[in-house]
Parts: sequence; structure tokens; C-alpha cells
Amino acid sequence: MLNKALLYLLLLTAVTTSARADDTKKQNFVSLSHENDNLGGGSDRYYTSGARATWFNAGTKMPEFIEEIAEEIPSFDINETTGTFYSIGQNLYTPADITQAQQPENDRPWAGFLYGSIGLATLTQNQNVPDHIDELEFTLGIVGPEALGEDTQKFVHKNISHSPEPQGWDNQLKSEPVFALSWQRRIPYALARSFGPVHTRIEPNMSLSLGTLRTFAGAGAMLVIGSSQNMDTPSRVRPAPPGTGAFATNNHEFNWQIFAGADARLVARDIFLDGNTFRESYDVDKKPLVGDASAGFSLMYDDYRLSYTLNARSKEFDGQEEESVFGSVTLTKRF
Repeated sequence: MLNKALLYLLLLTAVTTSARADDTKKQNFVSLSHENDNLGGGSDRYYTSGARATWFNAGTKMPEFIEEIAEEIPSFDINETTGTFYSIGQNLYTPADITQAQQPENDRPWAGFLYGSIGLATLTQNQNVPDHIDELEFTLGIVGPEALGEDTQKFVHKNISHSPEPQGWDNQLKSEPVFALSWQRRIPYALARSFGPVHTRIEPNMSLSLGTLRTFAGAGAMLVIGSSQNMDTPSRVRPAPPGTGAFATNNHEFNWQIFAGADARLVARDIFLDGNTFRESYDVDKKPLVGDASAGFSLMYDDYRLSYTLNARSKEFDGQEEESVFGSVTLTKRF
């Protein structure tokens, strides 16, 4: 039953009928993601950098207390397909001009964010036919000087990118713990067709996030074209559309994938624009509707996968000069 379910589960699959017998044990995926505006728009502003490391394990046996908690969550079902994922990461946010020592008026606050996340992903079937995939993630982190945003950006600018030294970190958000509980549903087989060796699908999604970090509701869709049916989209830094990066191919086999999509979010709270929750801090007037458009590709060989995604994010606050454009590179290893 487990192998049959995972065959259809694009994002959780680690076992396929086309894979060799020794691949059936490879249900662990480690992904390292780096997002930066220099990988996309060539700027140094707004959401300027994000790094995330994720370990995803497909088909994990859940402890009993986790199953009891999941039973209290509407629409979430733990079964033999359920996988777990753990992430750590850091995001950096700056105004448009990082050479100003003072906080510019009508520009976003300086902010660093250091966090850890734990989550579940599960397939729900309807009469043994794959219906939808739910992901549930809890994030706990900190903003402020303890998030080490200043240290990270100054080190990178001095030793790696040789960019101007950022001057305004004294204006960053004050130290404060933050949390978010996020849910997303994807419907990977809403529209799917194969044309010989090329497989296509359109994957709608909907999402909800609650907490002091971000509170929003969103929806979108992703078009995926590839040489294998058994590949999920790459892991990304939130709030970008999530993917596990999981794939199932034969050993020493090359596969490819291209994808493009769009998402929109109705935003009630964003600490990186609204400022601290429990302390006084600088803030800007955020826009209630934010959209992302993204496109990218993945190349896979044997147990490795390399992905690149270009993302354009609409203006997030009043006074923002231009949209944010940034790129994301993700390397995934399965074992």
C-alpha cells in the first residue's frame, strides 16, 4: 500500500515502479536553498537574502502524540504516506539604499530573521485515487540583533560579493520571538497529461498562515513539465510556494523539469513591514494584496538535483519604488 501511494505522490515519492530495487529505501532528501536579489534582479534591497536547509523524510512512522494532535486539525489526515520535514534558515530585509545610516522614510525596516521549522506532509486519497496533498508547518524564530542579520550581510559584502558596506543595521527591528503556523493544500493531479516521454501537470494550491510572523491567506497554481512524473518542485524559502524537492529516478539516470506559476496572498500581518508585535518600532503601510510570479528549471542525475528559480514579487508597501526580483538556487541530495 505504501509503495502504491507514493507512486502517485509527486511531492512525497521516493519509491516508483520504474526505480531500481535499491532506490526504494531512498526516502530522505536534504535540500540547501539560497535566495538572493543578486541572483535575479541584480539589486541589493527589500528581501535581499534567504538561506534554508531542509531535511525531508517520506513515509515516516508518526509518534502517537503527533497523530492525536493531527486529529484535532480539520482536513489533515495522517496515514502511511505522511512525511516529516525539518528546516533551519535566515532571511534578511533592507531598505532600497543600504548606504544610509538613518532609516529612510517610507521604506521598509531593516530586519534579520533566524528560525527553525518542523512540518508534516501527507496525501489524502479518495477511493484509493490521489486527491490532494496537505502540508502543515510550525515555525519558531527570532527577529532583531540576535538573528545575526547584520553580521551575515556585512561578512558577505566584505568577503564574497565585495558590495558596499550596509550602514543602517542600527535601525533594525528590536529583538522579539516570533511564530507562525502554516497550512497548504496542493492538488497535483487536477490537470495532468503525458505526451510520450514528456509529462505535464497544472497544480492548484491554497494556503493559510497564522502568527506573529505572518498572517495571510493565499492561492495560486503551478505548471510543471518534465521527463519524469515522479518529481516535486524544489524546496524554497517561505512564503514562496513550498516544494519538498523529492524525486524518484533510476540510479545514473538524467531527468529534467521546468516550471512556472503565480500566487497571490491577502496579507493581514507581516512583521517585516508592520514592525515589532510587542515593542515599539518603525513600520510602513503594507499593501493588503501581494503576488508572486516564478519560473525555473531542475536538472537531476542519480541522487542529486540542482534547481534555479527566478521570482518576481509585487510591491509590498506604500512607497516601494519597484517590485522585488530575486533568484533561488537549491541543491538536493537523496539517500
